[in-house]
Amino acid sequence: MSAPAVNKSSRRARSAGTVPSFADARRRPRRRRLVLCLVLAVVVGALLAVNILLGSYTVTVPDFLRMVNGQRIPGASFIVMDNKLPRALTALMVGACFGIAGAVFQTMLRNPLASPDIIGISYGASASAVLAIVFLGASGLAISAAAIGGAVVVAALISWLSRSRGGSGLILSGIGVAAFLQALVTFLLQRSDVRTAQEALVWLVGSLNASNWSRTAALALGLLVLLPVAALLSRNLQALQLGEDTATALGHRVRFSRAALTLLGVLLAAIATAAAGPVAFVAFLSAPIARRLNAGASSLLVALLVGAAIVLGADFLAANLLPHTALPVGVVTGALGAPFLLWLLASTNRNGHGG
Repeated sequence: MSAPAVNKSSRRARSAGTVPSFADARRRPRRRRLVLCLVLAVVVGALLAVNILLGSYTVTVPDFLRMVNGQRIPGASFIVMDNKLPRALTALMVGACFGIAGAVFQTMLRNPLASPDIIGISYGASASAVLAIVFLGASGLAISAAAIGGAVVVAALISWLSRSRGGSGLILSGIGVAAFLQALVTFLLQRSDVRTAQEALVWLVGSLNASNWSRTAALALGLLVLLPVAALLSRNLQALQLGEDTATALGHRVRFSRAALTLLGVLLAAIATAAAGPVAFVAFLSAPIARRLNAGASSLLVALLVGAAIVLGADFLAANLLPHTALPVGVVTGALGAPFLLWLLASTNRNGHGG
């Protein structure tokens, strides 16, 4: 058969739908990702409703809508509007921040261990916040500002320590800095009085028990600024995933992209830590789960939704697992993340890529 005949037959096959075209092959992952995002959005919405309406104090949907419209229901209005609603919204946004931050670092460095809670950024926020609590008696926004500043300083430090050593050098430097900061925090807690140490310790575990509208508003403002930046930098992140040489060949400014994405991930982790403390393993878990759901492809939006779902689900368990006791959400996420970390390390060594 001649070449023109083959071309004609292939065109007829594509028009008949028997052979997929290149455009169809490109559209399939987009359709899959769109469907996945819609499903995850429904799951997040359902978990948000569960956190607000159910639990130790339940409220009906009509009563909730009346409270949203401004009607006061004795007892219920305070519990739902001043406690459960800001807590649920904070949980959603904290999960979104950690989900994106984890996806940024793990994708950029091409290493599943490269998340803010593993490489020391969350510990930097924790240590600076504890310093502010113990020595300055800080509270509220002052603790948040200290946490953000500490995260930025630690990120700059581990970047300087790992210069010219690549992603693995940054991870190892971050683990070392995190160990030092953890020892520093332990020393500070031992030197403080019991009440101050108890306040700092609850904050260090990662808790949404003290959520209020001021924290929710500050977190929403931070996300309003950083989410558009994340959308703009998503193409740079996809290019860096292919390697620095490939990204350079594609016309991307690798140093600028890496610096901008690092700052983005640090700020997202910092504002989430400032709002709820270093909620363990959310950033670490979100990106791998998102990639598996998305057929191995990284997506900041999918990671955002997965992170939000993890924190909302974990906080509902933390608030209702034990009667008359609201556990810190970090206890539940830590219980979920620790086995996953052990499995990841074991599977990495089994495949011959371990240290």
